[in-house]
Amino acid sequence: MKVPKLVVNTDVILDHLIGERTPSILRMAMGNYFCYTTVFQAIELFSLAKTEEEMQAVEDAMATMKVLGLNSKNARKYGELRSSKSKISAWNLLTAGLCLECKLPILTDRKSHFAGIAGLIVIPTRMISVQSKQVKP
Repeated sequence: MKVPKLVVNTDVILDHLIGERTPSILRMAMGNYFCYTTVFQAIELFSLAKTEEEMQAVEDAMATMKVLGLNSKNARKYGELRSSKSKISAWNLLTAGLCLECKLPILTDRKSHFAGIAGLIVIPTRMISVQSKQVKP
Protein backbone atom coordinates (compact mmCIF):
# COMPACT_ATOMS: atom_id res chain seq x y z
CA MET A 1 0.00 0.00 0.00
CA LYS A 2 1.39 3.39 -1.02
CA VAL A 3 1.46 5.95 1.80
CA PRO A 4 0.27 9.41 0.73
CA LYS A 5 2.73 12.27 1.22
CA LEU A 6 2.41 15.90 2.22
CA VAL A 7 4.45 18.90 3.33
CA VAL A 8 3.80 20.20 6.85
CA ASN A 9 3.77 23.97 7.27
CA THR A 10 5.21 25.89 10.23
CA ASP A 11 1.86 26.50 11.94
CA VAL A 12 1.21 22.76 12.26
CA ILE A 13 4.68 22.05 13.67
CA LEU A 14 4.46 25.00 16.06
CA ASP A 15 1.06 23.81 17.29
CA HIS A 16 2.65 20.41 17.99
CA LEU A 17 5.60 21.96 19.84
CA ILE A 18 3.38 24.18 21.99
CA GLY A 19 1.25 21.13 22.80
CA GLU A 20 -2.14 22.78 23.10
CA ARG A 21 -3.93 19.99 21.22
CA THR A 22 -3.69 16.29 22.11
CA PRO A 23 -3.05 14.48 19.94
CA SER A 24 -1.51 17.15 17.77
CA ILE A 25 -2.43 17.52 14.11
CA LEU A 26 1.21 16.68 13.30
CA ARG A 27 0.95 13.35 15.16
CA MET A 28 -2.34 12.56 13.43
CA ALA A 29 -0.87 13.45 10.04
CA MET A 30 2.20 11.30 10.66
CA GLY A 31 -0.11 8.37 11.39
CA ASN A 32 -1.63 8.59 7.92
CA TYR A 33 0.96 10.31 5.71
CA PHE A 34 4.66 10.39 4.99
CA CYS A 35 5.37 13.92 6.21
CA TYR A 36 7.91 16.32 4.79
CA THR A 37 8.69 19.89 5.69
CA THR A 38 11.00 22.42 4.09
CA VAL A 39 14.18 24.19 5.05
CA PHE A 40 12.09 27.37 5.19
CA GLN A 41 9.88 25.97 7.95
CA ALA A 42 13.01 24.86 9.82
CA ILE A 43 14.51 28.36 9.56
CA GLU A 44 11.27 29.95 10.73
CA LEU A 45 10.98 27.60 13.72
CA PHE A 46 14.62 28.06 14.76
CA SER A 47 14.16 31.84 14.56
CA LEU A 48 11.25 31.58 17.02
CA ALA A 49 13.11 29.38 19.52
CA LYS A 50 14.57 31.40 22.39
CA THR A 51 15.97 28.79 24.77
CA GLU A 52 18.18 25.75 24.34
CA GLU A 53 15.18 23.57 25.27
CA GLU A 54 13.12 25.16 22.48
CA MET A 55 16.00 24.72 20.02
CA GLN A 56 16.19 21.03 20.95
CA ALA A 57 12.43 20.64 20.51
CA VAL A 58 12.70 22.11 16.99
CA GLU A 59 15.62 19.80 16.19
CA ASP A 60 13.61 16.81 17.43
CA ALA A 61 10.63 17.80 15.28
CA MET A 62 12.84 18.23 12.21
CA ALA A 63 14.33 14.77 12.81
CA THR A 64 10.90 13.17 12.44
CA MET A 65 10.43 14.42 8.86
CA LYS A 66 12.43 14.65 5.67
CA VAL A 67 13.40 18.29 5.15
CA LEU A 68 13.16 19.45 1.53
CA GLY A 69 15.64 22.03 0.26
CA LEU A 70 16.43 24.08 -2.81
CA ASN A 71 18.46 23.10 -5.82
CA SER A 72 19.32 24.97 -8.99
CA LYS A 73 17.21 22.63 -11.13
CA ASN A 74 14.09 24.15 -9.60
CA ALA A 75 15.21 27.78 -9.76
CA ARG A 76 13.06 28.52 -12.81
CA LYS A 77 9.84 27.66 -10.97
CA TYR A 78 10.82 29.84 -7.99
CA GLY A 79 11.70 32.69 -10.32
CA GLU A 80 8.31 32.44 -12.03
CA LEU A 81 6.52 32.50 -8.68
CA ARG A 82 8.63 35.40 -7.40
CA SER A 83 8.03 37.51 -10.52
CA SER A 84 4.26 36.94 -10.43
CA LYS A 85 3.69 40.22 -8.54
CA SER A 86 2.08 38.22 -5.78
CA LYS A 87 1.60 39.71 -2.33
CA ILE A 88 2.60 36.37 -0.84
CA SER A 89 5.76 36.48 1.27
CA ALA A 90 9.00 35.25 -0.27
CA TRP A 91 9.18 32.43 2.32
CA ASN A 92 5.71 31.18 1.41
CA LEU A 93 6.46 31.46 -2.31
CA LEU A 94 9.59 29.37 -1.85
CA THR A 95 7.66 26.81 0.21
CA ALA A 96 4.96 26.69 -2.46
CA GLY A 97 7.61 26.27 -5.15
CA LEU A 98 9.07 23.26 -3.35
CA CYS A 99 5.60 21.74 -2.97
CA LEU A 100 4.86 22.26 -6.66
CA GLU A 101 8.22 20.87 -7.80
CA CYS A 102 7.82 17.81 -5.59
CA LYS A 103 4.13 17.48 -6.51
CA LEU A 104 3.13 17.47 -2.84
CA PRO A 105 0.22 19.17 -1.07
CA ILE A 106 0.82 21.38 1.97
CA LEU A 107 -0.89 20.91 5.34
CA THR A 108 -1.71 24.25 6.98
CA ASP A 109 -4.42 26.37 8.53
CA ARG A 110 -2.90 29.36 6.74
CA LYS A 111 -4.60 28.84 3.40
CA SER A 112 -4.64 32.59 2.75
CA HIS A 113 -0.82 32.60 2.88
CA PHE A 114 -0.82 30.50 -0.30
CA ALA A 115 -3.87 31.98 -2.06
CA GLY A 116 -3.59 32.34 -5.81
CA ILE A 117 -0.71 29.91 -6.35
CA ALA A 118 -1.88 27.86 -9.32
CA GLY A 119 -1.63 24.11 -8.89
CA LEU A 120 -0.81 24.16 -5.16
CA ILE A 121 -3.02 21.85 -3.12
CA VAL A 122 -3.62 23.16 0.41
CA ILE A 123 -4.97 20.68 2.95
CA PRO A 124 -6.63 22.32 5.98
CA THR A 125 -5.82 20.70 9.31
CA ARG A 126 -9.48 19.94 9.98
CA MET A 127 -9.27 17.35 7.21
CA ILE A 128 -6.58 15.50 9.17
CA SER A 129 -8.54 15.51 12.43
CA VAL A 130 -11.68 14.31 10.63
CA GLN A 131 -9.70 11.58 8.87
CA SER A 132 -8.11 10.42 12.14
CA LYS A 133 -11.51 10.17 13.82
CA GLN A 134 -12.77 8.01 10.96
CA VAL A 135 -9.77 5.67 11.18
CA LYS A 136 -10.33 4.80 14.87
CA PRO A 137 -12.01 1.42 15.50
